Amino acid sequence: MSKQAKQADGSIHEDQLLNFLVNTIDEEVDLDLAPNAETTSEDIHEVLVGACADGTSVSTLCEKSEDSPHQNTVLYHLRKKFDVESVERIGNTLLQKDVLDVLPEQVEVVADLHLRPYYGDEDETDGLYHSEAKRGTTAFHAYATLYARVKNKRFTLAVRRLEDGDTASSVLAVFLGVLDGLDFSVKAVYLDREFYDSKCLTLLQAHNHAYVMPIVRWGKTIKQELSEGWSRVIQHDLTAKLDGHSWTVEFPVYIDCTYQNGRYDEHGVARHGYAADAPFIETPRDARYHYAKRFGIEASYRLSEQSIATTSTQNPVVRLLYVVVSLLLQNVWRYLHWEFVATPRRGGRRLWSWSFKEFINMIRRAAWTALAVRRAVPANRPPDDRFHR
Repeated sequence: MSKQAKQADGSIHEDQLLNFLVNTIDEEVDLDLAPNAETTSEDIHEVLVGACADGTSVSTLCEKSEDSPHQNTVLYHLRKKFDVESVERIGNTLLQKDVLDVLPEQVEVVADLHLRPYYGDEDETDGLYHSEAKRGTTAFHAYATLYARVKNKRFTLAVRRLEDGDTASSVLAVFLGVLDGLDFSVKAVYLDREFYDSKCLTLLQAHNHAYVMPIVRWGKTIKQELSEGWSRVIQHDLTAKLDGHSWTVEFPVYIDCTYQNGRYDEHGVARHGYAADAPFIETPRDARYHYAKRFGIEASYRLSEQSIATTSTQNPVVRLLYVVVSLLLQNVWRYLHWEFVATPRRGGRRLWSWSFKEFINMIRRAAWTALAVRRAVPANRPPDDRFHR
């Protein structure tokens, strides 16, 4: 008997994975269907999960499935039964479900902004988030996410849709409120450069959280500091203004210097500044090393692109719902991998090979079976010998 066969007493099949996801969503999402409705909430959630795992649209999946509800029925309930606030609230509950049971007593958290480019009609950008030009557009479907990072594993704790008027500090205030309500301590908060401003720094200090974030070259003083000298720690300050009141927030900046050595065809010294205030950061190299941990967040976005339903709709509720489900798929995969697949042993669990791609393929096949997705196409004449072996 192989070592793999000795891993566990049982196994988890594809249909069980799909059931786990549908049941998880169904416990928190109330579609308020009529008692005599032919379609059940489980049917709609099955299509929703299947479309995300398949990387296709709800309409396409329903069209090629014999046992799915009509596409108009599914889309009607997704569009009419929710608003952005309820999707965010329910989504955060779904994302935290089960995950909180496997998190340690102290975690590192990462907050980030993710911009999905909008290339549609310029006259139909109301409700979108506008920012500096990126990838040929200034309008985006934008989302802020809060992650817990545990030994290179990332669990999404909250997601928030952004629109014009939202600021980094308003998003951070919401996320810090989420953290205050969770039953673990925060080792440190890692933030992207979009959060580098006086209001965000004030919030972090008010909540007494350790933090690390790259600084932006604002003003002569910091530009001068980042253009000369060697690795060092300096004190810096920013002035904030709100409702006619102003204040100054002071913080340490760790300036780390490294030689380019021809990387990216560049030479000389590269200087990077980090606003950091954490007990485990003593040198500029520490700041650079610990901030590099947040780069794993990009992997979550790449995985999300593999497991999100496609759509041409500009409906913000539907789009946010697809984002929530795509992030939920990652959380469930990591949770099940750790709790049910990894082998308990002395010194730590053994993580058996089970990639996210394999997990998504299993969900896809289960959804195809459950919905009776078409596996053959009509032919105008019988297949000849070339179709047989």
